[in-house]
Amino acid sequence: MAPDKIFLGILLVLVGCISLCFLRRKSVNKPYKGPAIYPIIGSAVEFFRNRHRVLQWFAEIMEKMPTNTFKLERPGGITDIMTGNPANVEHILKTKFEDYPKGERFTILLHDFLGRGILNVDGELWKMQRKTASYEFNTKSLRSFVVETVQWEIQNRLLPVLTNASKMGKSLDLQDILERFAFDNICSVAFGVDPACLLPSMPTPPFAKAFDDATEISAGRFYSAVPFWWRVKRMLNIGSEKRLGEAIKLVNGFAMDVVSSRRKEISENRSGLPEREDLLSRFMAALLNNRDELGIDDESESEKQSSGTMDMFLKEMVVSFLLAGRDTTSAALTWFFWVLSSHQRVEEAIRTEVLNILAKRSQTPPADEEGYFCFSFEELKDMQYLHAALCESMRLYPPVPADAKLASIDDVLPDGTFVGKGWHVSYLNYSMGRMENIWGSDCLQFKPERWLKGGEFVGENQYKFPVFHAGPRICLGKEMALIQMKLIVASIIHRFHFVIEDGITCPDYVVSLTMRMKGGLPVTVRCRRPEH
Repeated sequence: MAPDKIFLGILLVLVGCISLCFLRRKSVNKPYKGPAIYPIIGSAVEFFRNRHRVLQWFAEIMEKMPTNTFKLERPGGITDIMTGNPANVEHILKTKFEDYPKGERFTILLHDFLGRGILNVDGELWKMQRKTASYEFNTKSLRSFVVETVQWEIQNRLLPVLTNASKMGKSLDLQDILERFAFDNICSVAFGVDPACLLPSMPTPPFAKAFDDATEISAGRFYSAVPFWWRVKRMLNIGSEKRLGEAIKLVNGFAMDVVSSRRKEISENRSGLPEREDLLSRFMAALLNNRDELGIDDESESEKQSSGTMDMFLKEMVVSFLLAGRDTTSAALTWFFWVLSSHQRVEEAIRTEVLNILAKRSQTPPADEEGYFCFSFEELKDMQYLHAALCESMRLYPPVPADAKLASIDDVLPDGTFVGKGWHVSYLNYSMGRMENIWGSDCLQFKPERWLKGGEFVGENQYKFPVFHAGPRICLGKEMALIQMKLIVASIIHRFHFVIEDGITCPDYVVSLTMRMKGGLPVTVRCRRPEH
């Protein structure tokens, strides 16, 4: 066993023994109020006991609470209010948005990895990045660039890999394939760089491996039973924190090289502006063209560029989008295909919808020599049932299972829960999707039809279904993520069927920033008979 784990175990035992001496025993007449809270260690005992099933544990507790809200205390005086109440979600994400920032704890835990990127800041710095990114994400040119990039990756990487697997009769880890696809795609969109992770040889470039490590270890800081333990390991440069430092150094080196080379391209271009379509180039152009509007004066900008600070800022901004766009779509699709494997009726309904759209074309559908079809943006909009099925899957298996805010004032939530200044308030997507009082008695069933009215997709209130966040911080890439997922699913279902390996009933998940499937998703690929 690793020395840091032994030390942590001893520490918990010692503190636990001390706390038991002062244990506040609950009266049998008192109603259940959530996890047991002990002096000094708070709820650490139960948290540690349930650390490998923390999402289910939270859901079980929340379901028992009349308001779907409970209190959790961690060692070090950290208090968390955990909620699945839509009214509370709207309160913290919209009504009192300014009073519930991400907060110091969140930014500190992710600062080593994300720095001052848009996912990890509040206030004016967030507003400036949000304004820049919001404009770009609403342009038709970026949407077209994303669609073209996804189409290319599907036709030249994903479908050939699946075709070869079906011919060879070999098993694939579908989660790994989708993560490789997503990483290639988001690197192309964000940096204009293709890491080529989905080549037939399935290489793992050092940057991709380092990015995985940085994501997983940074997420682990949030779920530590002893909040300060990661600081000790970082100070001693041992264990996971040592690996995190090495991973971040590699990620930063790669990203900064890309930023520097792009700046060199711009300096050599007569117009003084980038000619590429990726996010990095777009952000560079926006910062150069809109200094006054974005609150950047020429003198400070010049100083930042000369010192390299602006390059670091651009790197952090793009790495944030890299994180947001990579793990979320691959996690969502992995769970989607697993759910689909046990719902043949839904799979056939999606395939019928795809075939009907192809049949509406006035001319022979454009396909390459392998029979792979592209789908236009308008055709994707017509895939109403597929849209419903994707949302239904994310309701039960949200790619981001939870999110936390910090209360900057004393407050009372709409359900009457008191929140003290400095407390953390988290809303739990995973729990909310499984609550009968939100989704009805069939909340645990996979039913895409709940999203349809008259055959048309009808979205839910974003505070009831905050899978893409909600309020001022709602995900900028929501529509593009849905476009990407629709393209992938439609392209795959048209030609292939996945058979899940025997013995896989309900996969476990990995506790991280996103809800990845533990152990991957082994499948056998079956090629369908082409139909037009």
